Amino acid sequence: MTHYDYIVIGAGSAGCVVANRLTEDSETTVLLLEAGNPDTKPEIHIPAQCLSLLGSEVDWAYFSEPEPYLSDDAIASAKGYRKIFCPRGKVLGGSSSINFMIYMRGNPLDYDHWQSLGNPGWSYQDVLPYFKKSEHSSRGASEFHGVDGELSVTDLIAPAVVSQRFVDAAVALGYDHNPDANAMQQEGAGLYQLTIKDGKRHSAAAAFLLPILQRPNLTTTTGALVTRLLFEGTRTVGVEYLHEGRLHQVRVNSEVILSAGAFDSPKLLMLSGIGDAKHLQALGIPVVADLPGVGQNLQDHPVVHVVYQATQDLHTASTSSIAEAGLFLHTQDNLDAAPDLQFLFGPIVLAPPGYAHSDLGFTSLVCLTHPQNIGSVSLRSPDSQDAPIIRLNYLQSDADVQKLVVGIKLLRNLFHASAFDEFRGEEIAPGADKQSNAALVAYVREVCDTVYHPVGTCKMGTDPMAVVDPELRVHGIEGLRVADASIMPTITTGNTNAPTIMIGEKAADLIKAGRTSQSIANKLNLQVQSHL
Repeated sequence: MTHYDYIVIGAGSAGCVVANRLTEDSETTVLLLEAGNPDTKPEIHIPAQCLSLLGSEVDWAYFSEPEPYLSDDAIASAKGYRKIFCPRGKVLGGSSSINFMIYMRGNPLDYDHWQSLGNPGWSYQDVLPYFKKSEHSSRGASEFHGVDGELSVTDLIAPAVVSQRFVDAAVALGYDHNPDANAMQQEGAGLYQLTIKDGKRHSAAAAFLLPILQRPNLTTTTGALVTRLLFEGTRTVGVEYLHEGRLHQVRVNSEVILSAGAFDSPKLLMLSGIGDAKHLQALGIPVVADLPGVGQNLQDHPVVHVVYQATQDLHTASTSSIAEAGLFLHTQDNLDAAPDLQFLFGPIVLAPPGYAHSDLGFTSLVCLTHPQNIGSVSLRSPDSQDAPIIRLNYLQSDADVQKLVVGIKLLRNLFHASAFDEFRGEEIAPGADKQSNAALVAYVREVCDTVYHPVGTCKMGTDPMAVVDPELRVHGIEGLRVADASIMPTITTGNTNAPTIMIGEKAADLIKAGRTSQSIANKLNLQVQSHL
């Protein structure tokens, strides 16, 4: 049976980074397993085509279970509760190959909070060097930005005029102009920076994996669905995976690193016997470790749409994401906390289902950065090819609903500022007929959707519901770490791709440090034995 020093499961935002950093040592062998195929689909590389990737062959195209808080009882009794479409990348690069390419690190307070929850080494000052390590910033080196990294982070090449008007309107309403939301201050309005290089999407695969595919100590296998982890007692000794219709088993000398994402990392742990014992036993899965937190603590960013027709062509560029400008703000006077609303603006019509479509228009999504809803991921069956059960529990809290209503009202004011006079047509959604608070509450529940940021299902910590420790090692298991968005104890303020790449960077350093410590211990042990 083939042996590797490390096996990385999932070639997504974190997995590509881990594979890159571990194979820098030519003596270290790594097997990278990816369930999807190579990123050869042309639309992946054209930034403006990102919407066409959702639901395609490079997307797992998951759906949540019917969500009980997303419509009023009358609608639900007539139509049933809505399911939420939950896209996840099934391709080299993972979700970084199908996302909107926004580079957003989150708020410094996010990471200080992680540390306060019992995770030393994860404060903002601790993680900032890892953000900088990955980054090749078009703006040059600074206290907050790096230029020596693999990931291209650039300003928009040709932003639409209306996107700059979004920033102008926000400033006119009294919000700060903030050209860099990835520095110490996140509040304010500005144009987003994107992971684009030479006009093409710069995914984690393009940045970290494709340049190193020829390293002789790296083996990358696509179309490989990992079915379970292999154990001897509580020691991880390998993995089993399905490839071209056949099951294969490979052994690992040191560690398996699970980087399959917030839905599939907990799914694979549970399929392998790591999770809530009662859930596993009910499905006939032998329990290796009773960790009730596996699949719990699912967090995501709910959004609602505010859409207007435009009175003229907005001249969008093929080198742009569909979201060009943004705004972070506090809805309450609590400046000691991270902003609780994020707005994502683009010169495109993204109307909710059932609302009139227009060829010309602009949209802003109101995003709740720290919602109170907590969801879960569980197994549908012991079959590795079955999709997991996803429950988001959006809008369980009335306070979350009211914050989204506040966001809609604010956007209406912003879009009626003079900066939009030459572009503003009729309001498509929510629609001019929805003015009362009750009407807007109903609208929020009717259209609330995801902005594709699931995290937290293998959370880091030391409490009884934690899945991994602060060094990302699975509690109670040897030779197994998780490194992806699932380890976040709480969701970051904003888009989650950059934080996931950071997690990959830090994980690689933790793994290397562990290997060095083990090597030293082995040498000391040999020295002691030689003197006996």
